[in-house]
Amino acid sequence: MQVGRAGVRWGAALALAASSSMAGAEVLSYSAFLSGAAEATPNASPATGKAMIAVDTVLHTMQVDVVFAGLLGPTTAAHIHCCTLPTAGVATSLPTFTGFPSGVTSGSYSHLFDLTLASSWNPVFVTNHGGTTASAELALLAGLDDELAYLNVHTQVFPGGEIRGFLRAVPEPASLSLLGLAVGAMTLMRRGRL
Repeated sequence: MQVGRAGVRWGAALALAASSSMAGAEVLSYSAFLSGAAEATPNASPATGKAMIAVDTVLHTMQVDVVFAGLLGPTTAAHIHCCTLPTAGVATSLPTFTGFPSGVTSGSYSHLFDLTLASSWNPVFVTNHGGTTASAELALLAGLDDELAYLNVHTQVFPGGEIRGFLRAVPEPASLSLLGLAVGAMTLMRRGRL
């Protein structure tokens, strides 16, 4: 198959657009589905949940949104653990996220954390990862990128955690659009229309 000049120019334009899009990334998004089966010691809880995390690397903030339902026991804590498997130390504030609903079996949570504040972190996590909130943020981001961080919800029935989920990167819409354009361009190139 021979690719004409138009195909080469189109491919170069896509590569340039992709690289400039990635260079300007400021918000990194991660999500997880929460379940009892995903706990370090799996349990038969019928509960489910969804967590969305958005870290702004310029403003040094982290938006945490969680919804959950069907817990067998009332909530006692929720936080993010990082950075080893199958269990890891708590990275975020102790004993629980600021304002997380306590004593409920279903609910939702939304909070914006300022990652420059010591109160957003477990002091042990900060100490173990360089001693500053900036180094703790870098360690958490590395753990998130390596899929070594998870969010879990603890309850009275399951003090070690009733539901959890490993946080995975969510592609940004611009990257998905570029991927779609690239696939379309490659399809046209194969058909000899570009």
